[in-house]
Amino acid sequence: MAKVADKNEYLEAMLSVERPGAHEVHAFYEHRVGMICTDPTVMLMPWDDHLVHRGDGVFEAMKFVDGKLYQLDPHIDRMKRSSASIFLDPPCSWETIRELALEVCRAGGKDSGMLRIFLGRGPGGFGVYPSECPETSLYIVATDLHKPKESVYEKGVTAFKTSIPAKQSYLATIKSIDYLPNVLMKREAQAKGFDYPFCFDDHDFLAEGATENVCIVNAEGKLVIPEFTNALAGTTLMRALDLLKKEMSIVFRGIRENEILEAKEVIIVGTTGDAIPVVRFNGKPIHDVRPGPVAKRIRALLIEDLHAFGTPI
Repeated sequence: MAKVADKNEYLEAMLSVERPGAHEVHAFYEHRVGMICTDPTVMLMPWDDHLVHRGDGVFEAMKFVDGKLYQLDPHIDRMKRSSASIFLDPPCSWETIRELALEVCRAGGKDSGMLRIFLGRGPGGFGVYPSECPETSLYIVATDLHKPKESVYEKGVTAFKTSIPAKQSYLATIKSIDYLPNVLMKREAQAKGFDYPFCFDDHDFLAEGATENVCIVNAEGKLVIPEFTNALAGTTLMRALDLLKKEMSIVFRGIRENEILEAKEVIIVGTTGDAIPVVRFNGKPIHDVRPGPVAKRIRALLIEDLHAFGTPI
């Protein structure tokens, strides 16, 4: 039978519970409390925040490397669009959120890591109505950055067509907390022994990876990107295209499964890994089964851009 405890006894027991992954947390902030903390044992969200039990919220994730936070403003701009799409206003100004993001990075005391910002409908009940929540919630956390090993870029990775369908167009273009399809894609990849999953829409066009965008270099040497109908426009991909547009032709159009196997290169583009080359798809080789020059070039441009234009923390 579970013990009934008062507040002090409960807090003491709660703080003694082991927190898996706590060693990776640098610092965090919750808007209701209004302070930054570096002790992950008290990094907790209210159970009745609709962000927790309804997935009613949006988020952004970005990296900082060598004291530079990359793509801060594009991430904030996308968060504005996502939150507006679900009629969610932040509990403070966007400029304050930007400043808090940098403060949390600094408070963690590390030069490199991942920064995540969460906006939720807020605490107030366990129902589905947003009207239960008198104020929206804001959480910001800095954690360790897990960069891919260099062998990933030297040898390439594998990918496959997941059985999980692409999200509906309306949901795919919002970076919402509800990442269940993404989670199931990653689970299936691990279960089947592949590195990355690719999902497809109802018309069998390539959409995206679980947490990354996908593009190909076709036989004509053009960089082809799936239209953002059932995929989220990644900030890393959009910046890469801006840096690359003077060097090669870029096309947005639907990509069929067979085109992946016929491509010169297949490239995964995302925050953590920049540009990762895929050398096998569904167990079949892509081109010469070696990372190609475009993937290498995109990665080099992104690394250079981070150091040149990243926001100092």
